[in-house]
Amino acid sequence: MIRYATVDDLKEIIAIYNSSIPERLATADLTPVSVGSRLSWFWEHDAARHPLWVYEDDGAIAGWLSLGAFYQRAAWDATAEIGVYVSPDHHRRGVAAGLVSEAISSSPELGLTSLIALIFGHNQPSLNLFHRFGFEDWGHMPNVCELDGVKRDVMILGRQVA
Repeated sequence: MIRYATVDDLKEIIAIYNSSIPERLATADLTPVSVGSRLSWFWEHDAARHPLWVYEDDGAIAGWLSLGAFYQRAAWDATAEIGVYVSPDHHRRGVAAGLVSEAISSSPELGLTSLIALIFGHNQPSLNLFHRFGFEDWGHMPNVCELDGVKRDVMILGRQVA
């Protein structure tokens, strides 16, 4: 079941996010974040414009997806950045695909015409997922991040949704 996140879900959302940090595939954070440090991020999401969804499986949150402002300028209002994270126990079970599908199908009613994902160039599972949903390579930023002393590329993937 996919539903809008509530503040009561934040602890599980952050646990899933923090579980992705050691892999060095999905986030540029190098150390775990706290629930308190992400409260303002949580409140920036609203169901009418930039939702935060959770995928619930047997009462537990298996993954989550956020749509956020891509760039804080009015001309970018119809574009959102998409981020998706899945609990390690639920990898390769269709959780991310279900959430991405929900984001794409909901985008027109949210007033969005474009979705953009920033993905590490070495994160082949995420690149494959987004390509499967029609996202195209819109940009390549070589060696812009450093993870554990290794320079990493970031790919910009995008898709028109209207």
